[in-house]
Amino acid sequence: MKKNYLFTSESVSEGHPDKVCDRISDMVVDSYLGAEPQSRVACETLTTTNKVVLAGEVRGPKIKKEDLIQKVRECIKDIGYDQEGFTWKEATKIESHLHSQSADIAMGVDSSGNKDEGAGDQGIMFGYACNETDVLMPAPIHYSHKILRLMAEDRKSGKLKNIEPDSKSQITIEYKDGKPAHVKSVVISTQHSADVNQSQVRELVKPYIEKSIPKNLINGLEESEIYVNPTGNFVIGGPDGDSGLTGRKIIVDTYGGAAPHGGGAFSGKDPTKVDRSAAYASRYLAKNVVASKIADKCLIQLAYAIGVSKPLSIYVDLFDNDEEKNRHIEKLINDNFDLSPRGIREMLNLNKPIYEKTSAYGHFGRDTGSDGSFSWEKTDKANVFNK
Repeated sequence: MKKNYLFTSESVSEGHPDKVCDRISDMVVDSYLGAEPQSRVACETLTTTNKVVLAGEVRGPKIKKEDLIQKVRECIKDIGYDQEGFTWKEATKIESHLHSQSADIAMGVDSSGNKDEGAGDQGIMFGYACNETDVLMPAPIHYSHKILRLMAEDRKSGKLKNIEPDSKSQITIEYKDGKPAHVKSVVISTQHSADVNQSQVRELVKPYIEKSIPKNLINGLEESEIYVNPTGNFVIGGPDGDSGLTGRKIIVDTYGGAAPHGGGAFSGKDPTKVDRSAAYASRYLAKNVVASKIADKCLIQLAYAIGVSKPLSIYVDLFDNDEEKNRHIEKLINDNFDLSPRGIREMLNLNKPIYEKTSAYGHFGRDTGSDGSFSWEKTDKANVFNK
């Protein structure tokens, strides 16, 4: 593996068109799980100029279409959109085309008799952790998220004015001997009001770079290496500037490209879908491995088949060429963790309405909440890997 290199990751804000869709889809998941924890939901959302469309399948309580549509408006309002081309008000038309789950899928994945509940689909899921940051996430994606999250908090509180919801960030870090050594460049593109010019936008967002990135990494960062709205004006944004779809920011959602991704999106899916729950479980395992200090970084892959309960394979890579230690970790996982869909949900307590807050600023590297959110970020099983 290379020891000295540049690596870049990007993040997008909750006002990015795709993230608006992720937020709405996860709101639908939470609405059903809040009413019935065993609900099944697969919801996709499309947004464009003054238009939102929901589609997908559900199994669970009856929720009135009008109530869901009102919750969509609440999502848009909370994100901060009340613009001519996209608003939480009646000018934005909202359609719901959710329908009942396929009986064929239900038959294949439900438990019955001696058959345990099977995976909702085939697929591969990856989890990753490394000791580059205190939350055991890769540094470029972690600091990219932090910039936009702090900007959004201040924008919503009124502290940051003339900045609108749609933003993107990107950080390039120089690695030496495999460790983050220096930030080489920062890119921030943010929607803004027509009342400010680009030099004013630059001064508004620069403090968030300093707040988000440790001083030892940005010391010596040249002014010319900070790019703010490099194309110029960015007044028209959000779904009015570009259409959005659920699940189009899966690398932003995970590790910023520092680790593989199985391909399945998370948002809009209830936790019986292994695209979501097994990705959370594999992150949980990888984070606890690294927290145990047995390795500086860890990659775990889980594979499933539709209707089959247990994973078909478990793969561990500790990046140290120690095959015996890798096999040791695989055995500990097999012996100590139930990675069936039901086992994962019970282990991480996933049948709760905790998913709307995952829809922006990453599903990983977050603080666990008192409501049970981000339970996969706990390091309560690190002692398992110290054996």
